[in-house]
Amino acid sequence: MRSLINILDFSPEELQQLIDVANDIIAHPGDYRERCRGKKLATLFFEPSTRTRLSFEAAMYELGGNVIGFSEAQSSSAAKGESVADTAKVISCYADIIAMRHPRDGAPLVAAMNASIPVINAGDGGHNHPTQTLADLLTIYREKGRFDRLTVGLCGDLKYGRTVHSLISALSRYPGVRFVLISPEELKLPSYVKKEVLAVHGIPYEQTEDLEAVMPALDILYMTRIQRERFPDPTEYERLKDSYILTPEKLKAAKEDLCILHPLPRVNEISVAVDKDPRACYFKQVLNGKYMRMALILRLLEGMEEAPAPEEEIVADLICDNPRCIVQTEQELPQAFRCTNRERKIFRCVYCESKRILKGE
Repeated sequence: MRSLINILDFSPEELQQLIDVANDIIAHPGDYRERCRGKKLATLFFEPSTRTRLSFEAAMYELGGNVIGFSEAQSSSAAKGESVADTAKVISCYADIIAMRHPRDGAPLVAAMNASIPVINAGDGGHNHPTQTLADLLTIYREKGRFDRLTVGLCGDLKYGRTVHSLISALSRYPGVRFVLISPEELKLPSYVKKEVLAVHGIPYEQTEDLEAVMPALDILYMTRIQRERFPDPTEYERLKDSYILTPEKLKAAKEDLCILHPLPRVNEISVAVDKDPRACYFKQVLNGKYMRMALILRLLEGMEEAPAPEEEIVADLICDNPRCIVQTEQELPQAFRCTNRERKIFRCVYCESKRILKGE
């Protein structure tokens, strides 16, 4: 049984297969209207969502299947204290596949470890959002025809933006990709992403606070919302919320074939006047997300071949102190860390990827 928790769970070849299926769905929708007849998707959304939840539901309905689930934690047994592990076991008795969004980093992984059906991560805290990345990849592919040799600008909240982290991980596996990281100092891309994704793959990148200065070089501009819900300090959010606002004036120096993306919802970081620009692709991105989720549901229900498990050194004598990690609220979960750098004795929490360094022998 295969699940999708992190975009790196799928190889570039498998991602291309999903893209090919999505493109075939777009070209021949009638061929897919009964493909999931008799199947049920459970949407377990412990955190508010509009696009992602409705996209999953629309995807399943258009495949001829049915949908069950909930749209907030208070309407589930989580309000009574039920664990994610127990929820996954229970829902496995009712559905054929699960799509889960949760505010805690690592919650969908815990669900996948305990469910007897495939689990799709529909967003876990500020950690990962792989199906948004699938929407991003299909949009880039349909607009640019390739993933290699692209200069990708990522603008806004690069610290808490799970969509940014997932997209960087996905695109870093293609040759000739270059990133331009545009953010205030306080919202810079986390150092572990730079060291353990960009540096490992030898991906060049530039950091700047000036969007207009780098605009002419960009093939892709990925705008993001400054996320109020991720800030521990509301005053910091108020200070940074209007850091970047994309307007037609700022696009004058951009390439004619620039592709403007945004995971949505937007607040005011893209002026509505930009919507009329043919380079604005964020509403195409929404539609592409539905097609990629259709392709993903099909492949997982068909029983994608299980990827070989990586050889990892797992230790259990460390404790994760990330306040957003699922282990903080589900005390019975075993602590578990994987070694990511033997020489420097660096370990990362299996659930949330927080770093710990062993001191001494």
